[in-house]
Formats: sequence, structure tokens, C-alpha cells
Amino acid sequence: MESVRPKPRTYGNWRKPTSPGVLGLGLAPTVGLLAGLIVVIFSLLISLLLALLVVVVMCAALGPLMMRDRHGRSGMQWISARMAWTMAKARGQHLYRSGPIGRTPPGTCQLPGLAAKTRLYEAFDAYQRPFGLLHIRSVDDYTAVLQCDADGAALVDDDQIDTWVAYWGQWLSTLGSEPGLVAASITVETAPDTGERLRDEINANMRADAPELARKVLTKVMHDYPEGAARVTTRIALTFEGRAPAGKRRTAGEMATEIGTRLPALSSGLSMTGAGTAVPMRASQIAAAVRVAYDPTVAVLVDRARAEGGPGLRWSEAGPFAAQESWGHYRHDGAYSVTWAMSDAPRGEVFATVLQRLLSPHDDILRKRVTILYRAHDPGTAARIVERDIKDARFKANQAKKASARDSVALTAAEQTALEEATGAGLLRFGMLVTATVDHHDKLELAASAVDNLSASARLVLRRAYGAQASSFAAALPLGLVLPRHVRVPQVLRDSL
Repeated sequence: MESVRPKPRTYGNWRKPTSPGVLGLGLAPTVGLLAGLIVVIFSLLISLLLALLVVVVMCAALGPLMMRDRHGRSGMQWISARMAWTMAKARGQHLYRSGPIGRTPPGTCQLPGLAAKTRLYEAFDAYQRPFGLLHIRSVDDYTAVLQCDADGAALVDDDQIDTWVAYWGQWLSTLGSEPGLVAASITVETAPDTGERLRDEINANMRADAPELARKVLTKVMHDYPEGAARVTTRIALTFEGRAPAGKRRTAGEMATEIGTRLPALSSGLSMTGAGTAVPMRASQIAAAVRVAYDPTVAVLVDRARAEGGPGLRWSEAGPFAAQESWGHYRHDGAYSVTWAMSDAPRGEVFATVLQRLLSPHDDILRKRVTILYRAHDPGTAARIVERDIKDARFKANQAKKASARDSVALTAAEQTALEEATGAGLLRFGMLVTATVDHHDKLELAASAVDNLSASARLVLRRAYGAQASSFAAALPLGLVLPRHVRVPQVLRDSL
């Protein structure tokens, strides 16, 4: 009998939110264009020179909105980003100093930028497990972080990988039904292993009367094995809104009780996704992870202190001593980092291993952090969004006498998304941040080339976060920072441009 090999499963059908408009403009610029045309018509009744002046003003206002680069950013976005960076640099906001000569309270190293107004508490969940609760006071959000021991896909059957992906999709779909859940982020960080954990494990289990051969072998393993080894950590940050549905502001104690009752269910739901055992991170563990991210040279000291049972870091000690943001990179203590943001997801269908190379350690990058950001929509909002996307896709496809292939595919994808949502699937917005950290300025371009190659293999389009390196670096950390909630321009207005 001939054996039939099953066809590999593929994934896709994600769509970028769009706004209906003409000439490549969004809804708000299109309304402005129509209003301008009406003003031109009435201006012709008064003076031809006045009408020409109105046309020039319209072109100057709408021209930058019509010009877009390969990442989909308009000229207006580029101009506003450049102006904001110039003003921030003139005010000295790109510099940060803490410690004895800084402006922070004496003896502290607070976090800079968006994470400056944060507080870290420690509470207990329903299983009496201690967990750190991070309060982002600027937007009144609360974040709990889960640390996972991912199994990895090496020597794993395709059926098992498909099962993991299916359960992962089911876990993501439940996020939209969690009351008060704002966002979730998954951070996969790769870094050189310090070897302290291995040394502590061997020293704790080596007997005094062990044979000499066994002692020599273990000693050689203890000194040689950490060379070239990589450490991969996976952390999941869950961000909840601090205000009740009625608009009442809740205290940190009330949020600790509410989040603590939900953590066991959320962590147990990850057991079938390939994430391994998910446990809440304590406050000292979160502070240590952030401290090592800002200063990789203290990784050995942090692991050694943890192995010796010493006191953990306080939140006031988690920040860098000095940091300086440049247009294209970020310098923090003795390290340099560059952060990229995903501007376009892989087109078409992909396999489950599409991100494997991007998530793996790389020789040219000291520390690499890949953070996938999710914002779930509740079922009611998801139903309205998918129906609106179908109308927008049809409007765009019917603008031309003959619809393009891309417009037809977009309409088919919108209809498929609406069908899946109607049958119980969840709807999420997702993005990605990639941070590469090196120990010398001369290695930045080498790390940037490595990330470009890795993103090409993952079929991702990444854009360097010019003028926003500090905030992007902080958002890529497992802190639960939701960047759209820190932007002054409303989300509705940004989507309509």
C-alpha cells in the first residue's frame, strides 16, 4: 500500500487595518479634500487668485499625506517624527543620568523614558505564588509577567507542532474575553550563558568522596561547557487596565487581588502550547531582568548573587546609570542597542517555523530580544471591525474599473476573517519589536546586517525605529508598555489618516 504523506500546514490571512479613501488617502484626508474642493468652487466666484491660493494650500497640506515609503509611512508622519526628535533633543530629553551625579533621588537608578513613572509591587496569586505587579502610573495600567520554559521544536513531529500552534491560537482567542485585559506581549531573549547556574548545580551535587576521574570530568565540564552556550528565555507580559468598567480607579491592592485570581488560569492555559511550565515572575526577578537588559555586563553578578541566595535588586536599582538616545541607536551604560519595528507581516502563507532563525541566537549579536505585541478585541468590537473591513475592501476594489490582484486578495481575506470570527475565532492586532544589543559601537552595523538577513528569512519587513529608540527599547522589555496608550493623538484619528 502506498503511504500518503500529509500536506504541511500553513498559516496566514492577517490583514493590516486600512481606512477608506481616494487617491491613497485615508478617511480624514479624503473628507478634507472634499471640503477643500468645495472651498475652491466658492473661491472661484470671488477671485481666481484666491482659488489658486486655496489649491496651493490644499496641495501643501495633503501632499505629504499622499507620499508613502516602502513601509507605508506618509511624508507627514516622517516630518512630525523629525520635528518631535529635534524638539526633544533641543530640550535635552535624549540624555539620562542617574546615580550620585544624576537628577534622580540619591542612591537610585530609576528607569528612563516611558518606564520612569512605574512602581513595582509583590503580591500572591490564588495558588499562593508570589508575583511582581508593575504599575504604569502614566496610563494607570498593571502588568504581571510569566516566565516560561519553552520546549523548542527540535526533534518534534509536525503533528505535535500543529497541536501547539492550535492551542496557542486558542489561548490568544481567550484574551479578548478577559475583562480589563489591555494587551499581551511575548518576549524571547537570547544571550550568552554566564555558566553560573551550571557551576552552582555541579557544586551543590558534587560529593566530597567522589572519584577523582568524575571530579576532573565535572570540573572540565563546569569550565568548558559555558563557552559558546546560549541562554534562551521566554517571558509573557499581561497588561490590565486599572480602571473599573464603571470608570472608578482601583488601587494597587484591588488590582493585585483581581489579577492574582486570574493568573493560575492564564498560566495553566499555556501548558499545551509548547511554552512549558509558566510561573509568575517575582518582583526581584523582573528588576534583575530589566537591569541586565540595560547593562549586560552585570549578568554574571546577578546570576552569582541569585545562586548565593543574596538579596534581590530593588526596582529603584533596575535602571541604567547613564543613557543617550541617538537618531538611529540607543546607548545605555556600556552597551549599544538598535530596535526595529515590524511594518509588514509575511505576505501569503507561511509555515510554523517561519520565525525559527529570527528567534535563534546569532554570533554577531550579543543579546537579541524579539517581542511580539498583541492587543485583543472583545467579541462585540471584533464583529464590528471585520464587517467594516469588508466594506472598506469592497470600496477600494470598486474604485477602479478593473480591480487589481492585490485588492481582490484583500477582499477575499476580509471575507475569510469575518467568517472565522463568526464561528468563534478571536481578533487581535499584533506587531513586533526586534532589539539587537552589542558591547561596542563598531559592532552596530554588523548587528544591523544580521537582523536584516534574519528578517528576510522570516519574510518580515522591519523598519528601524528612527527617533524613537529609547521608547522602542523599553517597549520591547517585558514591562507591559502599550505604546498606543502613550501617544497623544487618539487611535481613531491615527487609523483614519
